[in-house]
Amino acid sequence: MNVILVGRQSGRVKQFDLQHPLIIAIAVGLVLLVVGGAFSIGMSLGAREHLAQPLRRLGGWSATILRQQTQIAQVRRAFQDKVNALALRVGQMDASVIRLDALGTRLVHMANLDGSEFDFGKPPPQGGSGDEPGQPAEIPSLSAMVDRVQRELSSREQQLGVLENLILTRQLNKQVYPAGSPVRDGWISSYFGDRPDPFTGFTEFHEGLDIAAPAGTHVHAVAAGLVTWAGPRSGYGNVVEINHGNGLATMYCHNEKLLVKVGQLVRKGQLISLVGSTGRSTGPHVHFEVLKNGQPVNPLPYVGAMR
Repeated sequence: MNVILVGRQSGRVKQFDLQHPLIIAIAVGLVLLVVGGAFSIGMSLGAREHLAQPLRRLGGWSATILRQQTQIAQVRRAFQDKVNALALRVGQMDASVIRLDALGTRLVHMANLDGSEFDFGKPPPQGGSGDEPGQPAEIPSLSAMVDRVQRELSSREQQLGVLENLILTRQLNKQVYPAGSPVRDGWISSYFGDRPDPFTGFTEFHEGLDIAAPAGTHVHAVAAGLVTWAGPRSGYGNVVEINHGNGLATMYCHNEKLLVKVGQLVRKGQLISLVGSTGRSTGPHVHFEVLKNGQPVNPLPYVGAMR
């Protein structure tokens, strides 16, 4: 097969034989060049696609790692918040324990208990078999344990507070309740009730106890209270009267000297006067009266045994 080419301007004619070996070689070369280029382009595109897949995977892994790191940071913050909350609770419990120790120590002294038996500075003795190990503590169970212990501490603190108030009330009642003799060294020279009057000999009702003692002997309040009278009173000489509350009052008469004033608070056992023989008296003594709701009662049960 021949191909004839005619020039447009020169009119020359050129003829090519397509079966000529040179023409065939050129054609084959062109075909191979096109196929090789296409193959090269395909390989390049394939290589790019093959490289893009790991990059995409790497990008996905990076995003997953970032999400996991964010989640870990959130969990860590939440865990730290729980630890901080538990630390705060433990601090509050520690303060409660300190208060309970102080309160318990006060109660031991107030109740006159054996300090070695109730030593709040040491933990109480405890024990157990220890044959099998226990389960490790977890945050939820630990929180519940802390809640329970804190409730128990609060309950114990309230109970001990009530007990302290009860002991204080009993001690206060003991302080304001008349008990004992107004003089430490003395003897009863006249009892409560009917007796012959020492001046007239007629029968009279004696409203107190006469306790004989040397002049100048110390006279003590038999209970704590408020001084409502401190001065002379007809027939009784120099008188001290003390109101102890709950309808109880005491009177100390015939004193040589008064050592307290009206409106003064006195404690149990406090020195209030000196024994004398003022007023209607035959010698140094204390006329001691106990009044209940304003009426004299027998002082002997309050004074106790005396010679």
